[in-house]
Amino acid sequence: MELLNGKIKPIYFKYLSASFGTALIASVYSIVDVAMVGQYQGPEGTAALAGVAPLWNIIYSLGLLVGIGGSVLFSARRGSGRGDGSENQYFTAAAIGAVILAALAWAGIWCFEGPILTFFGADESLLALAQRYMQPIKPVFPLFLLNQLLAGFLRNDGNPGLATMSVLAGGIFNVFGDYFFVFPCDMGVYGAGLATAIGSGISFLVMLIHFVSRKNTLRLERLGEKLRAISVTGFSTFFVDVAMGILTVLFNRQIMRWLGSDAMAVYGPIIQISTFAQCCAYSVGQASQPIISMNYGAAKAGRIRQTLRLALYTVAFFSIFWTALSLACPNFYIRIFMSPTPAILAIAPAIIRTYALSFPLLPLNIFSTYYFQAIMKPGAAFVVSVARGLVVSGVLILALPAVLGANALWLAMPITELLVAIYTVAAMKKYTKTLPAAGDRL
Repeated sequence: MELLNGKIKPIYFKYLSASFGTALIASVYSIVDVAMVGQYQGPEGTAALAGVAPLWNIIYSLGLLVGIGGSVLFSARRGSGRGDGSENQYFTAAAIGAVILAALAWAGIWCFEGPILTFFGADESLLALAQRYMQPIKPVFPLFLLNQLLAGFLRNDGNPGLATMSVLAGGIFNVFGDYFFVFPCDMGVYGAGLATAIGSGISFLVMLIHFVSRKNTLRLERLGEKLRAISVTGFSTFFVDVAMGILTVLFNRQIMRWLGSDAMAVYGPIIQISTFAQCCAYSVGQASQPIISMNYGAAKAGRIRQTLRLALYTVAFFSIFWTALSLACPNFYIRIFMSPTPAILAIAPAIIRTYALSFPLLPLNIFSTYYFQAIMKPGAAFVVSVARGLVVSGVLILALPAVLGANALWLAMPITELLVAIYTVAAMKKYTKTLPAAGDRL
């Protein structure tokens, strides 16, 4: 099998190019929406979509919960030499879990849209815009979860290219559809939502091609006791993304309390750039995970270390890139996402540069959750994701402006990433040293 016996470097870059394309286009969905709406509606449109942003984090994170959780176990079982078809029980359990979660999310957004968006930070002046954006998205909301599930299993079933192609097809439509619907059709924020909805449907249909291809080995089986194992394994990746939604809610509420609507408008682009940086880290994790999971199952520690080394080099590149760009060109971000007022241009550079101090360590911390999951250390992944996404960050977001002043709010994430990275590096060293005997426990 290629993942067990092929040369690591070309395999890694093959999977990285596919995963990066998938992550890049997925983040482009929301970025293009914000840019088009900001240019059409002004800062109010950007701020309204900042209130919608946590919904994307929640639905994507639910897809990662079952998609990554199931596909890690799928590959580890196959790599252990017990790939007799029983690994498809993990696919079956993940598919069932995805349908249940999608149904619950769908019901929630239809029944409680107004209260949810208000809680996420869309006040009375922004709620109508946020709801108009969601109007065409609500009918296809479950597809965003199901696309994450399918992409995870396609990568682990030897077809990362199709996963990339699907997201690329939907993303390209979204980019051009956004412009066409928002400006020539004069639909405004509704047009951005419509393009995103259609793009997700295109991605879903393209990924279904895998199930009629020769590469497909995914089958629905009678369900064993797999849902709990999938939930435990996938929880940390799930929480990384859902935490972005939690943090966005906390930031939105604190910004409106301490700094006002202009700062909220600046935070809209920050969310998008942070999401872009986070997606780059996802791509490294998603490229490494199938290789590491399968070789962990086969107890091939040397191949895991080779993959880890390549992943860390890639993480370092993304860290340098996003930090340098953010420090050098802060108002470039603002001009992409809105037609700014002089007041916004005056406050944006300091805010963006301070927040960007989190970017040197953000990719490492996110990648580590994929790595710990792939070597069956869900406890370490749990510590990283919960500390970064809720405990440390939440305390700092609430405490810093009260203790040190309003602008100290922007230091919350740089401090969080630093503290979490200390644990990440120590745990990564510890568990990598024990790899030779790890596969025996499968």
